[in-house]
Amino acid sequence: MDKKTYRIGIDVGGTFTKAVLIDNATHDVVGRYSVLTTHADERGVAKGVVEVFRNVLDRSRVDPRDVIFLAHSTTQATNALLEGDVASVGVIGTASRVEAVLARGQSNIKEIELAPGRFLRPGHRFLTTDALTPDKARAAVEELKAEGVRVIVATSAFGVDDNTGEETLRAAAVDAGIAVTCGHEISKLYGLTTRTRTAVINASILPKMIDTATMTEQSVREAGIQAPLMIMRGDGGVMDIQEMRRRPAMTMLSGPAASVAGALMHLRVSDGIYFEVGGTSTNIGVIRNGRPTVKYAKVGGHETYVSSLDVRVIGIAGGSMVRVTGGKLSDVGPRSAHIAGLPYAAFADPAAFEGATVELFQPKPEDPADYVAIRAEDGSRYAITNTCAANVLGYAKPGLHAYGNPEAARRAMAPLAAMLGCTVEEAARQILDTATGKAVPVVEQLIAEYGLDRDQAVLVGEGGGAGALIPFTAERMKLQHTISKDAEVISSIGVALALVREVVERVIPNPQPEDLKAIKREAFDAVVRLGAAAENVEVTIEVNPHNQRVRATAMGASEMRAKTRTSEVGEDEAKAIAARSMSVPVEDVRVAASTERMRVIQGIVIEKKWKFLTTKRQPVRAIDLDGVIRVQRSDARVHSAEARHGIESLKKFWEEQTLYNGDSVVVPDMFLVIGGQVVDLTGMVALDQALAVARSEFEGLAPDVNVAFIAVAGARR
Repeated sequence: MDKKTYRIGIDVGGTFTKAVLIDNATHDVVGRYSVLTTHADERGVAKGVVEVFRNVLDRSRVDPRDVIFLAHSTTQATNALLEGDVASVGVIGTASRVEAVLARGQSNIKEIELAPGRFLRPGHRFLTTDALTPDKARAAVEELKAEGVRVIVATSAFGVDDNTGEETLRAAAVDAGIAVTCGHEISKLYGLTTRTRTAVINASILPKMIDTATMTEQSVREAGIQAPLMIMRGDGGVMDIQEMRRRPAMTMLSGPAASVAGALMHLRVSDGIYFEVGGTSTNIGVIRNGRPTVKYAKVGGHETYVSSLDVRVIGIAGGSMVRVTGGKLSDVGPRSAHIAGLPYAAFADPAAFEGATVELFQPKPEDPADYVAIRAEDGSRYAITNTCAANVLGYAKPGLHAYGNPEAARRAMAPLAAMLGCTVEEAARQILDTATGKAVPVVEQLIAEYGLDRDQAVLVGEGGGAGALIPFTAERMKLQHTISKDAEVISSIGVALALVREVVERVIPNPQPEDLKAIKREAFDAVVRLGAAAENVEVTIEVNPHNQRVRATAMGASEMRAKTRTSEVGEDEAKAIAARSMSVPVEDVRVAASTERMRVIQGIVIEKKWKFLTTKRQPVRAIDLDGVIRVQRSDARVHSAEARHGIESLKKFWEEQTLYNGDSVVVPDMFLVIGGQVVDLTGMVALDQALAVARSEFEGLAPDVNVAFIAVAGARR
């Protein structure tokens, strides 16, 4: 019998630091532990990280030597910026004499407001490249060091093409014993101002993050864990601790990223809108084609080149409290029971509310006195929250973290209902209507912005408060929903199951196959350097013709995590998975195409529009050998071909699915399936771009290998 191995995922949240121990073979949660996040400790959040992983091992009686993967998310980078707790930074810019006219100003980063009254004000020096000798570089570094600068940023116009000047400055900083960040290390994109600003932000948190990383790694090794220590990135992947020491800014917003990674890996979600519902706030974002949607983070209102999830935050969650003005329910939130220091009525003893009364109060001195507390006869007070309302109406089901005591919630809400002049159930519905009214516009905006098929827009509930909001929101919007198993620790699960990730971006006008091949190889090599096993790395290519950017995203399991597949989904099981997802009988689905590691399954749905009019659509699901739905569309066409005919087949299929209306051309959304990989061509606005990407993917394939195409006809202009 094979020896069991385990993974540990640790999510460092604003309130709690939670750890889970996961069986490497089954992905089952076999242990969990949490502590209050140790913000105030002299060792910072590292103390809590060490405490939870030690305890989860001890309580589960697992030998540290059996842990093959350990990773944690961190709020430290985000919190340091939000609180203005950063190191002083000095920028040294370089450029040729010709470029210096613009580059001098572009490298001189103006103050960045990190928090009210707290600013990051970088120092600045500038040298032309013809004057950039080692002595001049050392002099510039020493000048900034004398001004109190703790970290140097070396930045050069067109440094992404020629980093000689930045490396000269790096050598000078190292000789002076001062930390340094180079612009070309942060991003390969042009745009000196944004690249330099991103490097400045990275540099400002470098000392604090290095100290934490060193402390955490030392404790992990002392505990006997030899697996590499990985850190969650803000874009949903992980990187090793050495890379975090170099680019700590990549960990910004890694909390929401951890929960999305949990949805992708633990729930095997392909398309959906995820809600990470806490006690005070909710993060909402999109999973599209099996990947979270990513954008560049803003700091102090300024653009950066730090990739992070596109997350919308609303001040409504499981613990949001009710507000009453003039005898009417006026709002829910933004203050929560946690902030007010009150227990939820839904988790109390029903007997506590015998003779209870309503009391309006201020959670914080600056708040209005319109928040509702229920005062019991013994003087204790309880909050009426969204969770309480969900328990009254039966939306918080047994087994969910939000499920409490419905009778307690009902009794506590009775005096509030009397004040509002309605029944308890009507009061509860008013509460959830008001609260979800803040989420619905955000969901509608995301559906429109990312072009989601409405019947595919599943609401995915994560976090301890998911049961309080998700079922009601889904019912109100007439959408499907699912709530994660182990929702309250889904972020920790996401950290444990996340993949090593790296992104390489370039500005390439009219990219040719050789350009795409080169950037794909660069991303592949980069992610392998970070610890991914080469044999399971997947690289996706995105071409944005509007800004001429090409992005290669490489993802793969770490060397320690890669495992041999022990079971594969058969054709019948794949068809059953697809049929359930499409809400059709299994007899109405068929395998329309297949590759070595993927089946593309198509169904038929007949819908009655009018009394004598029916329409037919053909939903599609691409399902891999793990049973994961990698592509789902409500109506699409499928084509199959051998690799030797792949380019010709793509041309023909693309033309067939393109709509012409006078001078208007509407091109299809297209996916290319090769083996177990899905190549997303939906960003291509012209056939030539799609063919360039396809040629780079077909290279090296055996001529008789099956490939598949999925197209949504006339999807984009």
